Amino acid sequence: MGVKTLAVRWTRATRALRKDDQKYGERLVELAQKHSSEGFCAFDDPLESAMFSVLVELMKKNDPVHVDS
Repeated sequence: MGVKTLAVRWTRATRALRKDDQKYGERLVELAQKHSSEGFCAFDDPLESAMFSVLVELMKKNDPVHVDS
């Protein structure tokens, strides 16, 4: 199971959330996929890869020095 498969599962799970929470599930899927290109092979576990990607993006969002391009 790769990150793409995981993203499909997370997308399905997002649909089960309350309507006002679905935007957060959708955003998590986007963040998980942000660094999941085929070249991003640092992890054997796709869940670890997805979570690492989400955490990097959250840290960037909370970094006052980071300028989003």
